[in-house]
Amino acid sequence: MHRRSMERFERMEQAQHKPSQDAPDVSGGGQRQDSRDSLFLAARFRVKGDKTIAQVRIRNLSAGGLMAELPDGIEPDTEVEVEVRGIGWISGRIAWTAVGRAGVAFDTPVDPKKARKPVGARRTPAA
Repeated sequence: MHRRSMERFERMEQAQHKPSQDAPDVSGGGQRQDSRDSLFLAARFRVKGDKTIAQVRIRNLSAGGLMAELPDGIEPDTEVEVEVRGIGWISGRIAWTAVGRAGVAFDTPVDPKKARKPVGARRTPAA
């Protein structure tokens, strides 16, 4: 790889590890308070009060919210509900939007570790 190409690659790598500029802090404190788990998880999504349910992909999850791949056209501050495996339906509001993505701020905190637990764990027969 040429030196100029290598430098460009390194800058891109560094930029990928910086906090996202399009996912603003919604806590009002300037810094995110919750650590985020990066993951790739299918979930169900609906606008609160609407019976239409869409499949979405969650990209990161914390106790206070998530970032998901959502269709364009949903406005910030829209009340929504997301069903996350291991947690259930969570209510919240759209905090921010970007092309094909949106952040949801939960109304009440959740335990993000529950989404990582295996579903339907095997049981060993009692002797």
